[in-house]
Amino acid sequence: MSQSPDSSTPRVKIDFVSDVVCPWCAVGLNSLEQAIARVGDAVEVELHFQPFELNPQMAPEGENIDEHLAHKYGLGAQQLAQNREALRERGAAVGFQFNARDRIYNTFDAHRLLHWAAAVGAAQERALKHALLKTYFTDGRDISQHDVLATVAGETGLDADRARSLLASDEYADAVREQERFYQSQGIRAVPSVIINDRHLIQGGQPAEQFEAAIRQIAGLARAG
Repeated sequence: MSQSPDSSTPRVKIDFVSDVVCPWCAVGLNSLEQAIARVGDAVEVELHFQPFELNPQMAPEGENIDEHLAHKYGLGAQQLAQNREALRERGAAVGFQFNARDRIYNTFDAHRLLHWAAAVGAAQERALKHALLKTYFTDGRDISQHDVLATVAGETGLDADRARSLLASDEYADAVREQERFYQSQGIRAVPSVIINDRHLIQGGQPAEQFEAAIRQIAGLARAG
């Protein structure tokens, strides 16, 4: 079991800016966590999740995913199939399973739920983040539905009744929008975006080796400074 870092242990803060319907965010998160595990007790890592909506104007009922991707990115059936196979391979390499899904959904309420989970505790937020990614990409469920969100929250140890009451209100809506605007103002236009110590940016679902090298280098610079 790892011991608590002492006062001489360098620390880094990581903000993981992402959406829960972003497949490369699922890859990137698992890869980043592998990197953190490799670093171990050498660096104390403080991980935070920040909201980003790929489709903030999407209707609650969502859209057919193939039609959505064709319209947004101009991708044909062959390119979509190739992309999905590449994602399945990258996901499998970092322990994440992508299954077939038909629709993409609005994620604003999921981000409100994550904001609440963060207020409860970092471990709860992290568990909910993983659960939401699995619920959508692996299980193919509608993560815009309040019943689904509350059930997932309960399964991660959060209060499901509290989640339902939160989702039925506008609670945390302003806070989530403020966070989204902040990262947009910082030039974040694509996710995942990994920001280390508020200044070092790594974008995309990079290999664990790249995240590990960045954490070690930045921690060393932080200690030296």
